[in-house]
Amino acid sequence: MSCKSTKVAPSVDFDHSCSDSVEYLTLNFGPFETVHRWRRLPPCDEFVGARRSKHTVVAYRDAIYVFGGDNGKNMLNDLLRFDVKDCSWCRAFTTGTPPAPRYHHSAVVYGSSMFVFGGYTGDIYSNSNLKNKNDLFEYKFATGQWTEWKVEGSLPVARSAHGATVYSDKLWIFAGYDGNARLNDMWTISLQDREHACWEEIDQSGEIPPSCCNFPVAVCRDKMFVFSGQSGAKITNNLFQFEFKGHMWTRIPTEHLLRGSPPPPQRRYGHTMVAFDRHLYVFGGAADNTLPNELHCYDVDSQTWEVIQPSLDSEMPSGRLFHAAAVIQDAMYIFGGTVDNNVRSGEMYRFQFSCYPKCTLHEDYGKLWENRQFCDVEFILGEREERVLGHIAIVTARCQWLRKKILQARDRQRQTKQESNEENDEGAAGGPRDIPAGNRPSGTQPLLEVSIREAEAQPFEVLMQFLYTDKIQYPRRGHVQDVLLIMDVYKLALSFKLSRLEQLCVQYIEASVDLQNVLSVCENANKLQLDQLKEHCLNFVVKETHFNQVIMTKEFEHLSTPLIVEIVRRKQQPPPRLYSDQPVDIGTSLVQDMKAYLEGGGLEFCDIILLLDGHPRPAHKAILAARSSYFEAMFRSFMPEDGQVNISIGEMVPSKQAFESMLRYIYYGDVNMPPEDSLYLFAAPYYYGFSNNRLQAYCKQNLEMNVTVENVLQILEAADKTQALDMKKHCLHIIVHQFIKVSKLPNLRSLSQLLLLDIIESLATHISDKQCAEMGSDI
Repeated sequence: MSCKSTKVAPSVDFDHSCSDSVEYLTLNFGPFETVHRWRRLPPCDEFVGARRSKHTVVAYRDAIYVFGGDNGKNMLNDLLRFDVKDCSWCRAFTTGTPPAPRYHHSAVVYGSSMFVFGGYTGDIYSNSNLKNKNDLFEYKFATGQWTEWKVEGSLPVARSAHGATVYSDKLWIFAGYDGNARLNDMWTISLQDREHACWEEIDQSGEIPPSCCNFPVAVCRDKMFVFSGQSGAKITNNLFQFEFKGHMWTRIPTEHLLRGSPPPPQRRYGHTMVAFDRHLYVFGGAADNTLPNELHCYDVDSQTWEVIQPSLDSEMPSGRLFHAAAVIQDAMYIFGGTVDNNVRSGEMYRFQFSCYPKCTLHEDYGKLWENRQFCDVEFILGEREERVLGHIAIVTARCQWLRKKILQARDRQRQTKQESNEENDEGAAGGPRDIPAGNRPSGTQPLLEVSIREAEAQPFEVLMQFLYTDKIQYPRRGHVQDVLLIMDVYKLALSFKLSRLEQLCVQYIEASVDLQNVLSVCENANKLQLDQLKEHCLNFVVKETHFNQVIMTKEFEHLSTPLIVEIVRRKQQPPPRLYSDQPVDIGTSLVQDMKAYLEGGGLEFCDIILLLDGHPRPAHKAILAARSSYFEAMFRSFMPEDGQVNISIGEMVPSKQAFESMLRYIYYGDVNMPPEDSLYLFAAPYYYGFSNNRLQAYCKQNLEMNVTVENVLQILEAADKTQALDMKKHCLHIIVHQFIKVSKLPNLRSLSQLLLLDIIESLATHISDKQCAEMGSDI
């Protein structure tokens, strides 16, 4: 079975010498591995090594190394090697004394060596000599030599089921189980100099994870991450990050994750977690007596979880625990583990990552809000008439309530101007025609003023930040003033009918309520008539563990009498709990709203005309400027007087279909398009100055993987027009080899004469002398 590790959608660097065409576009035409595809590789034969779990795997160059574990009867200390290029198993060459048979140890790679620490040793069959270890062994890949490091001074307590990683030339050990209790201490040792190496205990600070074992660790963005695991008290699905430089732990909050959006994986132990690019991938483990086999992905930048949908041709691994995982190039390899009925596995699976540059849609719109460039609306807020600038396009795309306010203000502005014109030009015929405010060229239209008496500036600015980014920058959790601010935002969200923002506010407030602030939050919820939040606070106060502490506070003495009465009555007679089967309305996302806006919802607010081969396409300056430095510079310095912009990519004019694909990418980050559009748009990220080359990476992969007999003629036309010579050559190759099928396609008749000549020439080159002779004999 062939098993080539091939690059999928590699990151693409811009060729700055080639801004005007895609002439230098270089593509690779297979074989490719489908993105997000699981593939079952040859399992380990019993004569090479036993099926196992609780082992370790590490990656070194083009091989996976498996050490130790148990086969259900005995602990193991053999070292197996799996070559990922030819998919073959063998026993790794070893010399010297290996570590004693063990499981739940750790293994890491540093330089050209593997380091094995700790674990559980002894005879599990006879249940004798069972103990945890704190020894450290080195295996040199080049020579196969095992060596034990004898370290002087203080040592970590012997342990198993701990976490281990390498960072800054050091081995870092965290938590685990010492035979009596779970741990949460951290130790480190330099791997640079064996002679002078010594263990050092780390003084940790911040939100240190609880004592735990059977959890994975992974390093990403110079931080170590720990997810779930078995803890002495409560197993949680918390994700913690550790800053190596300051030795500071932080629990990553989940309040920003909307109900209805992908939640973190459920709590579990015996799972794996690996890092690739900006993502952490969690697979398997035991989750509340089940063995799930979904692959969960955490984006370190956006702090969001998602479940990866495997490709349709995937060979999925079954759920398992105590397996092991490692990454080579752009793929994850998973080996072994305990599957159903306590059976050990000898299976190897490969998962193909995707490595596209991240979507910058939310960041780009967020910068537009922060910079306040190209603002065309000014909101006048509250009794103090504080002023906040914004962009009509973003606001009207996201909020129907504010859209109505803006339309009303625009109508008043037109009416005022019309009355003013009539006064000035009373009786005059043929005066200047009033151009609708939304369609005037830049620089001629004043800011539209919109008065909103029911909103104060600070909560309104938080709401505006949400409209641009789909999230709010949460203030300090638990601080009374900050919680009260979000309550004011919540009140606005209810008034403006922003369901998504409502949910974000409720989740933040409920997660922030504690013994110190609950009465303040409750009183404010009562004043603002926020019944759901008031209910949450009352239930919090009357909890058995909270009640006595709350009523002994100074704040309780100053509470309003009606609230005191409510609390006492609720304590005496709690109301029956009401459970609703109704799904939570999480509203529409930024992507959904901008999609609807492009598809016609924003037509009446267009303020720029894009010309494609003379055909007009109305659009929105603020959106174009937010997403493209080309348009941003144009609108800032060189805005055409007539408000019209000719569209090209260098000297090439894209097809109408490709242009619409580019607008979808600009407005809402969509990268799905026919392959022929990808040829036109390959150079667009450079020419239009998009934030990164995400579109280019998708175009490249789309072209490499999706040229078929059915679309080859359209792509041939696009390749010819864009001078993508290698793609044109590839298309001609397909046409020649599949000519019987291609000749029946209706598009063949509409090709230009020159392209038909190219096909004939390619056919003539392909036909051998022997075939020519055979054809001649038939005449």
